[in-house]
Amino acid sequence: MLEICGLTKRFRSLTVVDNVSFVLRPGEITGYLGPNGSGKSTTVKMLVGLLHPSAGRILFRGRDIREDPAGFKRCLGYVPEEPNLYSYLTGLEYLQLAGRLRGLEEGGINRKANELLELLSLGEARWVPISAYSKGMKQRVLIAAALLHDPDVLIFDEAQSGLDIANGLLFRHLLQALAARGKTILYISHVLELVEKVCSRVIVIYKGRIVADDSVEGMRGLMNLPSLEEIFTQLVQQVDMAGRAGAISALIGAP
Repeated sequence: MLEICGLTKRFRSLTVVDNVSFVLRPGEITGYLGPNGSGKSTTVKMLVGLLHPSAGRILFRGRDIREDPAGFKRCLGYVPEEPNLYSYLTGLEYLQLAGRLRGLEEGGINRKANELLELLSLGEARWVPISAYSKGMKQRVLIAAALLHDPDVLIFDEAQSGLDIANGLLFRHLLQALAARGKTILYISHVLELVEKVCSRVIVIYKGRIVADDSVEGMRGLMNLPSLEEIFTQLVQQVDMAGRAGAISALIGAP
């Protein structure tokens, strides 16, 4: 179980994440939603150790992750929003590097890396430099690297970005299979339809604060709205998007 307790991040006088608390449980896929600038990415960067909190704690199995950051990272798999990879390496070489950094046994690294590349439809490209990969191929390499050491906690930040329809469907089923194995999963996405289908629970952050934390069904009943898209729009106080789109269309058509 991963517990986020009063997590806060300030950049000088600007508070980007403000006293955020929630719990991520094994076997659950938790969606983490919010508009751009709401504090999602900052929260994730604190969870994975890329930023230090200004206040608050992150507990894994009841223990502050700052007490053993290396130990926590061995239990963590993370797919960032942007696929920043060593482009001069091949897909297989990148996974071999990831496995060594995780302290995995050399023979096991090669076997599992090759099998993951095959299952993710990258077998024929395993010796091709990553610089020649499409964005979707890079995303699949990152997904493989996050899973290679069989972590207990998985954080996917827009991991489906760039995936084609077939691989997007595979990723959806993969999330459900990992949850069935008891993995703790935090899933960040702007694709609300996918979040609605795969997440057992949704947390919405707005202007650095949690404004909702419930199952999709619970939110529907509480707010009397039929879809996650309409619930999200209400929670983050979005303006009339159809009206704004009409105004843009009228503006560009004006003389």
